[in-house]
Amino acid sequence: MQALAEISYEFVATTLRSTAGTEGMKFFPLVFSLFMFILTVNLIGLIPYMFTVTSHIIVTVSLALLVFLTVIVYGLRTHGLHFFQLFVPSGVPIYILPLVTFIEVLSFLSRPISHSVRLFANMLAGHITLKVFGGFVTMLGGLGILGWFGAVLPLGLTVALTALELLVAFLQAYVFAILTCIYLNDAIHPGH
Repeated sequence: MQALAEISYEFVATTLRSTAGTEGMKFFPLVFSLFMFILTVNLIGLIPYMFTVTSHIIVTVSLALLVFLTVIVYGLRTHGLHFFQLFVPSGVPIYILPLVTFIEVLSFLSRPISHSVRLFANMLAGHITLKVFGGFVTMLGGLGILGWFGAVLPLGLTVALTALELLVAFLQAYVFAILTCIYLNDAIHPGH
């Protein structure tokens, strides 16, 4: 257990340092908690008859809004109005600056949507697929001896999809954490 905890700690710390720099380590508790929470509930959801919390949009939106508001509050508290330089890239000609600024603001405001929907959709789709193939196995198995032979292929696919879901559970936790680090980097170092 200790080795697993140390590997998790180093993994998240390395990810945060490489994305947001050493200044980003002040957000380590947040990023580590998000990563471990999402990974844990994703893995728990793979156990039969258990519930996957991240397959509900309200949970993923709440996590994404936590990150979004943290970025805004920290950026404004640390940099004041200079935080808004994030929306005005340097070196852009003045005649297209309003368009670029509009695109940057729209991109910034859509972050919590994409951040939350990505996790929600991946977890929900994987679980629906597993349930469909599990249903095929049950239906074919109910047809008797001939159905048992027909259930071999869906059973093999269910096992393969379960292995894939195990990878997706880790990958989605990692993607959520790395996007959090990237967004926090914008709060720490506003401007392009």
